[in-house]
Amino acid sequence: MSESPAYPLRVSQRLLITIFLSQSLFSAAQIAILTLHSIAAGILGGSDAAAGMPTTVVTFSHSLFAYSMGLIMGRFGRRMGLLTAYGFGLLGALLGLVAVLNGWFALLLISSAGMGIARSGSQMSRFVVGEIFPVGRRAQMIGRVVFAGTIGAVFGPALVAPSSRLAQFLGLEIPFEPALAQSPLAQIVMPHANTVGELTTGPWVIASFLLFISTLITWLLLRPEPALIARQYSEAPSPSAKAGGGDRLRDLLRLPNVQLAILSMVICQTVMSTLMTITPWHMHLADHENAQVSLVIGVHVFGMFGLSPLTGYLIDRYGRVSMMVIAALILIASTIIAPLSTQMPYLLAGLFLLGLGWNFGYVAGSSMLADALSGANRTRVAGFNDTLVAFCAGLGTLSSGFLFGLGGFLFVSLGGGALALALLGLIRRLTLRQLALQPS
Repeated sequence: MSESPAYPLRVSQRLLITIFLSQSLFSAAQIAILTLHSIAAGILGGSDAAAGMPTTVVTFSHSLFAYSMGLIMGRFGRRMGLLTAYGFGLLGALLGLVAVLNGWFALLLISSAGMGIARSGSQMSRFVVGEIFPVGRRAQMIGRVVFAGTIGAVFGPALVAPSSRLAQFLGLEIPFEPALAQSPLAQIVMPHANTVGELTTGPWVIASFLLFISTLITWLLLRPEPALIARQYSEAPSPSAKAGGGDRLRDLLRLPNVQLAILSMVICQTVMSTLMTITPWHMHLADHENAQVSLVIGVHVFGMFGLSPLTGYLIDRYGRVSMMVIAALILIASTIIAPLSTQMPYLLAGLFLLGLGWNFGYVAGSSMLADALSGANRTRVAGFNDTLVAFCAGLGTLSSGFLFGLGGFLFVSLGGGALALALLGLIRRLTLRQLALQPS
């Protein structure tokens, strides 16, 4: 059996640039669609409850296909896995374009599933980058890929307005007849038909273009296969890995630190997803323009990712538990400020804090989980955590439309605030349990 060739570091750096570019484009496409996703669903579905359904489908399909994407990368290579992910994203964007053009709500949900499958594969890119660099540089390189997502996420909402003009230029804007929208049949089938003229196909047009470029870049430039390079940086398995991670999953999940880490990520992700999903629809009903919706979502996403270097430093400096408390307090502040008014300053401040609170809680939880376990046990519990986080976030996005229909944005915010308050209680309880297990 021949040994894998020794690839110089510049090859890994070139692949990093390739993945950085493709991830930036994917993130921009994803966020551009997200900006108007709930508005499109609310209009085409004809109800407040429908507004949260596409994001729910994205979240659940992401959860269901994450493991399958890992199998594809393990069996057919990292390049094929990423190509599959971006290909599903391109298909989802094209189906979404057809759905919005024709007013087909069911097809919009199917297109959302394609985007969810794409997300499940694209998030593996950070691990692809990590394994093609020496151990001492992996965290730094993974951070660069995360920052690539930040760049795309910030610029994604800004593409909504110009993408509308692009759709008009290409003749792909929504055909809308005001007289038809006022007909009795239209009012029965689509109660919000009189607002269809305010919807644009632009985000789906620009997302299709960006995802095509992302797929093309990966196909042409992600060579050699990253798994070949990873072999020269592979480490000997740890004793626990050699033993097959003898601890049972349910035993590992009984550890207080593991429970707290998972609960921090689950609650922060659920609160963030629930409020973020319904915000564009809330702003739409308050007569905000698409450009204003884009600005709020862009500021929110910046809060999620833009300050990651600073939040990571603070978590290392002051500890995981302390920053989880800060996360819960920031989320509570967000759920108080955001529903106070439909004016832009309140929405901007509330959604920025929502993203920042998520960042603190999610990064602190991830760090604590990595600290608590090692080897095969870490990956087993991390896989369980990702599935649980995606599932609970899906429940949150699904409930957002129903809660909004019951009591408006205030009702949704109260639910998020209650979860953040519960996190404070869980932090205290599980921290005390962990201290009780420490040797005196």
